[in-house]
Amino acid sequence: MPWLILFIAGLLEVVWALMLKYSQGFTKPLPTVIFVAALFLSMFLLSHALKSLPVGTAYAVWTGIGAAGTAILGMLLLGESRDLLKLISLVLLVGGILGLRLTSAH
Repeated sequence: MPWLILFIAGLLEVVWALMLKYSQGFTKPLPTVIFVAALFLSMFLLSHALKSLPVGTAYAVWTGIGAAGTAILGMLLLGESRDLLKLISLVLLVGGILGLRLTSAH
């Protein structure tokens, strides 16, 4: 269960990162409200997952999910570059996340 909670927290990190972009410096009310809610819930779930997961592993996985998810959605939704090195780097990042999960005792 802590891994599922951590995964959801990571997905919410993607939401708040994208809403930070869409809020245009907190000038757009709806994206700003979604940003605050997703940020709070992401942190709350991360803190709950940390009750039973090692902090280094959990934090790395959380940030990795957020980074990879945000980069992928940036390419799909915002027209960000999709060059080969970026795609290879994302595959390595996801591989690192999976490796951390597989080597965790929990």
